[in-house]
Amino acid sequence: MRGMVVEHTDSAAPADRRGTAGGDRPHPAVPTQGRRADPSGTAGPPVLRALSGYEFEAICDDLLDIYVAAMRYPIGTGTGRRRLWIDHSRRPGFSCVVAFEPPRVPVAFGYGYTGSAGQWWHEEVRRGLTATQADSWLTGAERYAELTELHVRPDRQGAGLGERVLRDFLAGRTEPLVLLSTPEAENRAWRLYRRLGFRDVLRHYHFTGDPRPFGVLGRTLPLAP
Repeated sequence: MRGMVVEHTDSAAPADRRGTAGGDRPHPAVPTQGRRADPSGTAGPPVLRALSGYEFEAICDDLLDIYVAAMRYPIGTGTGRRRLWIDHSRRPGFSCVVAFEPPRVPVAFGYGYTGSAGQWWHEEVRRGLTATQADSWLTGAERYAELTELHVRPDRQGAGLGERVLRDFLAGRTEPLVLLSTPEAENRAWRLYRRLGFRDVLRHYHFTGDPRPFGVLGRTLPLAP
């Protein structure tokens, strides 16, 4: 089973790589031990923590390692996505939830931000919708949360960690809707989304620059306990 829960596809849109935050900030006090720690030496269950954009940037390489392992991509694939992820962390409404195992080793994470017109993913999804669908899911809602990435390290999959991270991420959102895109498949990811009430928005959809068929899913918020 591929370890992906949700994957963003806007690496094909370099023109959309822009940030909104500015000014100097103190270096975040987030350990960056994930890649160097012994993955078998855990002393307790994972603890979830919400990170700011600057904390996210401090451990971005560790999170990219999880992404590459979960997606079974070749080593080094994450290098090309780092700049894009940092850009995402500077967008309005950015939030990130990371599951840490002692001693603060990241093993799962999810992040997203407020979707809006002009962003690559928003415009790609809008292209595939009818005017009525767009009004229901995009423009009519005024605001929606985009779940951009959600991944669990392969050796920690199957224990409900992805659902814990997803629920924690959604609990902190103020938008009335959440949307995501994920490759078409029959796997834990899809079963998780169905269990949490996500509905089809688009199926077997092709984003520009990616030959894989994707499903675009959404649901209203808040999420029931």
